[in-house]
Amino acid sequence: MEGLYRIKPKIKKIDFIERGKFKIELKDGRAILVPISYFPSIKKLNKDQRNKWYIIDDQMFSFEKSNEVFHIEQVLGKENEYKFVCK
Repeated sequence: MEGLYRIKPKIKKIDFIERGKFKIELKDGRAILVPISYFPSIKKLNKDQRNKWYIIDDQMFSFEKSNEVFHIEQVLGKENEYKFVCK
């Protein structure tokens, strides 16, 4: 089988270089361009706050001024394929 079968997406970098969109670069070389309108809580952050992102366990990300954690599967539209338990 060819393609990205069984390759777990791992976040490398997040950029807000295009107005109204953000880009997530994955460690396997893929890049995902996402309309920020799908994530209203990220859209509410100002430019400086958006640039203070951090990665959690290769598959999640958040921002210093945000109380939300986002999973890469939310970005890929596969949110049913992961579980995130708050402690």
